[in-house]
Amino acid sequence: MSRRTGRTQVRVPRPQTSPPAARRHRSVRPLWGLLAVALLLGTVLAGRLFDLQVVNHEQLAVQAADVSTRVVTEPALRGRILAADGTLLVANAPTTVVTVDPRVLLESDDEGRALIEQVALELDLPVESLWGRTRLCGTEGAPPVPSCFSGSPYQPIPIAFDVDPVAALAVLERPERFPGIAIDTRPVRTYPETSVNAAHLLGYLGRPTQEEVSARDDLAAEDLLGRAGLEATYDAQLRGTSGRTTVTIDPRGVVTGQLDHSDPVSGHDLVTHLDADLQAEVERTLAGTVRISRAQGWPAESAAAVVLDVRTGGVVAAASHPTYDPSIWTTGVTQAQYDALTSDASGQPLVNRVVSETFPPASTFKVISLPAALATGVDPDQEYACPGAVDIGGRRFTNYESRAHGPLSLQRIMEVSCDTVFYGWAYDEWRAQGGLAQESDLTDPWVITSEQFGLGQRTGVDLPGETSGVVPGREWKRAYWEATREDSCARAETGYPEETDQERREFLEQLARENCADGWQYRPGDAVNFSIGQGDVAVTPLQLAVVYAAIANGGTLWEPQVVDEVRTPAGELVDDLAPVASGEVGLEPEVLEIVRSGLAGVNTNGTGVPAFATFDLEAYPVAGKTGSAESFGERSTAWYASYGPTTDPQYAVVVVIEQGGIGGDIAAPAARRIWDAIAGQ
Repeated sequence: MSRRTGRTQVRVPRPQTSPPAARRHRSVRPLWGLLAVALLLGTVLAGRLFDLQVVNHEQLAVQAADVSTRVVTEPALRGRILAADGTLLVANAPTTVVTVDPRVLLESDDEGRALIEQVALELDLPVESLWGRTRLCGTEGAPPVPSCFSGSPYQPIPIAFDVDPVAALAVLERPERFPGIAIDTRPVRTYPETSVNAAHLLGYLGRPTQEEVSARDDLAAEDLLGRAGLEATYDAQLRGTSGRTTVTIDPRGVVTGQLDHSDPVSGHDLVTHLDADLQAEVERTLAGTVRISRAQGWPAESAAAVVLDVRTGGVVAAASHPTYDPSIWTTGVTQAQYDALTSDASGQPLVNRVVSETFPPASTFKVISLPAALATGVDPDQEYACPGAVDIGGRRFTNYESRAHGPLSLQRIMEVSCDTVFYGWAYDEWRAQGGLAQESDLTDPWVITSEQFGLGQRTGVDLPGETSGVVPGREWKRAYWEATREDSCARAETGYPEETDQERREFLEQLARENCADGWQYRPGDAVNFSIGQGDVAVTPLQLAVVYAAIANGGTLWEPQVVDEVRTPAGELVDDLAPVASGEVGLEPEVLEIVRSGLAGVNTNGTGVPAFATFDLEAYPVAGKTGSAESFGERSTAWYASYGPTTDPQYAVVVVIEQGGIGGDIAAPAARRIWDAIAGQ
């Protein structure tokens, strides 16, 4: 029986099912593509890692080290330079140096300018000098060499040398005010023998250029190189081997650690042929002679003197004037000092007149002219007329003060220095050679004899900057004309309007016209001037000393040598520099004897008598020759060349005073004082 509840029943309809939906399957091809790319990249990466870590590991490790490390060098203690008896001429001494850490400059807003100004004020030193030494040479704003810094940017920069230790300590004790400032003690060149200057022989040191550092594996920017004299010639022996420290740096270039270190090895010592006492006397004599000459009204622009051992070529003494104090280079030469060393106003003190400057040798050249004349057939037993003047090729050539002497023997011709006899001999040979038609020097006795004595070429001395001089034969004159013809022709057109002296201007204009038209021609005047060491003949004082040494020793031409031995700091012999003969003159003994007798008579009966009047020539006989060179527009240059003792020749002495006077009046007395020192030893 059904129960009624009273609630209406609701029928819920069943949901209708639709037909089953079709499923869509996504493609897996893109996934395979991505997988292939990933595998390819992984393979490339693995290959690259294999290449970096295995194949090129060594090379890349070096390159990586180059990026993160730097090598800082510590210069070795430089070798000393000693006189023949062991006297120290150049040594090393400690000096107080103020340095600044380059990191401080790098991290400062003003590049450290304010700091440098404070240091300069505290030490009472010029600001710009200290500031310039912080500027890397060649960069913008850096002063010129040598006032800039050419060292390594990874080690302290020296800004002040030879500082008072007390003042330096006051700076060091206040690091809060002077950050990055430190005090260091470094060896610098010192010159213990205070009576000896020898600046042109010893030389000085300087920093290398960037080009030099790049070209040499054994050179670093911190090293010092010899820039002149023995310091330059024997730099490799003196410098030794620098110490090397490998440091790590961060991206800013700041040192962060040390990887490797090797100590420096000291350089070798040089033992020279120099006699310290004689060197000092030669320097005093040269300076005193220049003062005397100037007091007499002569310009005496420069001077030089040489003492040579005729048996070996050893340079016993040599001096050049004006000179300079070599110690100024040890503390960093200032720009003002460098300008003074190279200026015309101060006489260019850096120039070594012994080897780097030439002068017409005047009558000292007659030791070559007489053998040349004898080679042409001049009779040694005949007397020759010595008039006061002769006319040759339309020009008048005179003796000194146009003095005539009458008939003279060859010895007497040398004693009184008769020019006109040589003029005649040279003119006769010029004509015999073919006059203007001759273009070769192969048969010219004056050219041949000059070259036999080594003129026109360097002597080979162990000093830098040597010049070769001039033997002005026909071939030289043509070459010179070809090199200067364009300028000569231009001057022939424009003249010399800047020349205020009318006589000199007219001479130069005439010379320019002649040189433009046919300046290659070897005229009679060229031949006669050649015969007495005038005109274009040019020799260095050292070359002339070698010539007189050969006359003294029988004809051997020795290469001059300043250094005798190279030794270790402990005194052990490293290298014994034996004398080197560069050639033989090849003159007959009879010819040498004629020349020697003439030179010996100069001091007893000729132009050298006033200078040697009180010299004991019997106990110590000296032979020599005076000379007075003349050039247009300049005053006489005085010469005296000599050797002695004639009984057993040991030394050759040569003195030249540029525009200093007459040879017998000024150069011979200077040489006499040097001979006094030699004979008194």
